[in-house]
Amino acid sequence: MTVAAMEPLLPETGQDLEDLAIELVAKSNALAGRLNPALSAALGDLVRSMNCYYSNLIEGHNTLPIDIDRALAGDFANDETKRNLQLEARAHIEVQQMIDRGDGPGPIVSREFILWLHRSFGERLPDELLRVEDSDTKEKLEIVPGELRTRHVVVGRHIPPAPDELPAFLARFTEAYASKHLSTLRKIIGVAAAHHRLLWIHPFLDGNGRVTRLFSHAWLRELGVGSALWSVSRGLARNVETYKALLMAADEPRRGDLDGRGNITQAGLDEFCRFFLSTCVDQVTFMEGLLEPAEMLRRMEIWAEEEVRAKRLLKGSWPLLREAVIAGEFARGRAAALTGYETRQARTVLNTLIKAGYLVAPTPRSTVRLGFPVSVLERWLPRLYIPATV
Repeated sequence: MTVAAMEPLLPETGQDLEDLAIELVAKSNALAGRLNPALSAALGDLVRSMNCYYSNLIEGHNTLPIDIDRALAGDFANDETKRNLQLEARAHIEVQQMIDRGDGPGPIVSREFILWLHRSFGERLPDELLRVEDSDTKEKLEIVPGELRTRHVVVGRHIPPAPDELPAFLARFTEAYASKHLSTLRKIIGVAAAHHRLLWIHPFLDGNGRVTRLFSHAWLRELGVGSALWSVSRGLARNVETYKALLMAADEPRRGDLDGRGNITQAGLDEFCRFFLSTCVDQVTFMEGLLEPAEMLRRMEIWAEEEVRAKRLLKGSWPLLREAVIAGEFARGRAAALTGYETRQARTVLNTLIKAGYLVAPTPRSTVRLGFPVSVLERWLPRLYIPATV
């Protein structure tokens, strides 16, 4: 198989795709400018966990938000299967943290970065998750983190390139999507196309779906569109049947003379790109509405009032939570002024909120910012998580 078998690599120029890319840029910029940096950082930690949860759902792994939270705190289940899924979740979040910090090798669109993603994720997995069963022979095959597969595979009806052809296909992948001749808008559209084509190449024995979603997240960030405040995986998981059906449809051979000039369907690629970009826009729109400051404060205030009445929260808690939303962070010494209490009483309220995870302070002397414990997410940020039945 020659690299021409992967053509076309980009959708045909279409106003609808450009309009979606322009809308995505505008909405993502508006979302990024809505919140102060400290609150954005706190939300980034939450969204990384959410992204992991939805990426797991797409893979058929049901790891509950509370189990992900416990994994991040080093609290693992005794049950081996559940513990392994917790370790997988923590690995995903740690790799995305590295992406968000810019720790990976650059540029994003490169064989080196793709191998780094697979290696960084795989090295954090337990041995049990680094084995896959051959569907024909039932042989247990070892997955080597960061190494291209050395066996032929079949993915549904699609037969990916042979192992010895993978370097050439990845080289063509990089050449096409990293081209200096592509405008920023065409590169944003290219993220959608590359998402399919990387899965089509199927460079690894296992882990291709997760690596591809992390790659898409990283490239969107590099293009100034993606951020730690929204996740395309949430939208893909909510429409997982459509997502997988359109991926398969874009694998099909060219449908005739009116279906582009490549070897596989141009129409199928165009349709997948339309779906992917629409999903991105939808998720930014969702987070924009969810994080609208006035509405978020209203939801939190109602919750706080109920908790105080039920004596699960101390009086004076709400002014501290409100300040964490509005200012992003505040010095511990401001607790008395914010609550109107004497210093000792104000410190008690503050420390109680920190102990419960509603406020977060890395050290006893550091500033305080908002926390997002799983127990309050449905009240503070409703519909962020959806059930694992998608």
